[in-house]
Amino acid sequence: MNLDNIIAERKAKRIYRDGDKVIKVFDSDYSKADILNEALNQARIEETSLNIPKISSVTMVDGKWAIISDYIEGKTLAQLMEENPEKFDEYLNLFVDIQINIHSQKAPLLNKLKDKMNRKISEADIDATTRYELHTRLEGMPKHNKVCHGDFNPSNIIITNDGVPYIIDWSHATQGNASADVARTYLIFCLSGREDIAKKYMDLFCKKSDTARQYIEKWLPIVAASQSVKGKPEEREFLLSWVDVVEYE
Repeated sequence: MNLDNIIAERKAKRIYRDGDKVIKVFDSDYSKADILNEALNQARIEETSLNIPKISSVTMVDGKWAIISDYIEGKTLAQLMEENPEKFDEYLNLFVDIQINIHSQKAPLLNKLKDKMNRKISEADIDATTRYELHTRLEGMPKHNKVCHGDFNPSNIIITNDGVPYIIDWSHATQGNASADVARTYLIFCLSGREDIAKKYMDLFCKKSDTARQYIEKWLPIVAASQSVKGKPEEREFLLSWVDVVEYE
């Protein structure tokens, strides 16, 4: 196992390429349960028709847990958007089409999105009255069982040299209401300071999926509160502002 070629660094993890494999090595204090859950999520998504890198093993490297999966040759959709701004609309259309395809899948053994969000809202640094309102709104939302990526953004899509899209990073995957997944992507764009793209994305998704924008907007405070739990301090302040501005019915 060769760990000379680092291709990415994330908080508490490093990603290496060794030939046709990717080795994701987690810090020694990273939650073992979270690592095994990520591998399990990916294995369950492998059983759908989606293009994703397949896991070959979960192992230990120098006393640290690691997930080894296929290396996908290509560029991320985020890179392509940056390199070819004249094709941005084409790439955004592809981005939305891929997300709609994800939501068309079923993976009945995935964790439930609603359970995860209820837990996160309980942990959020907000007052009891607001938590109660968020729990109530969440319970009132329609119950679905669609595959939700949980961190769907252009950097988690790799386009191969022959144009085939692969979706990576399934650590946050759940099954539930697709509009919560869309709200999460919308907030990711907003967090990166791209409110213009966030709006364009939302409009395009609503049009292509025939979803009412108001329906997705009902999810925004719920998703913002749940995402605030482990966010960076500056992100947490932004996310909680989405919770504060809500006028509850």
